[in-house]
Amino acid sequence: MERSSYPTDLTDAQWKLIKPLIPPADPGGRERSVDMREVVNGILYLSRNGCTWRSLPHEFPPWGTVWYYFRRFRNDGTWKTIHDALRAKVRTKVGKKKSPSEAIIDSHTVKTTEKRGSVGTTRARRSAAASGTSSSIRSV
Repeated sequence: MERSSYPTDLTDAQWKLIKPLIPPADPGGRERSVDMREVVNGILYLSRNGCTWRSLPHEFPPWGTVWYYFRRFRNDGTWKTIHDALRAKVRTKVGKKKSPSEAIIDSHTVKTTEKRGSVGTTRARRSAAASGTSSSIRSV
């Protein structure tokens, strides 16, 4: 049964680009029973919509499976490999070299308070109700 597509789903052309970059199943283990395109679609859905892993729609593989591959790809460098390959493709498409020759780091000052200088603080008063034994309670 086919599911309706989400705006975050990979197109056939996009999947064709990244499919060879997805690592194969571990040798000696059993074959993958999950569709890796759907796993990537689930990760992209979560990334775009900002929902929790457990809120992943049921049309995708189970959230635990999607989380496993997201974490695995992050740890083994698969995401970096995919990013670098796509960046190189985009740069060559617009007539630039595959990798940038320069980088610009921009920093600016951010105002953290409306007041200038140090901000005065008032010392907190001690409350009699805050302690377990209060001087206002007398034993009889």
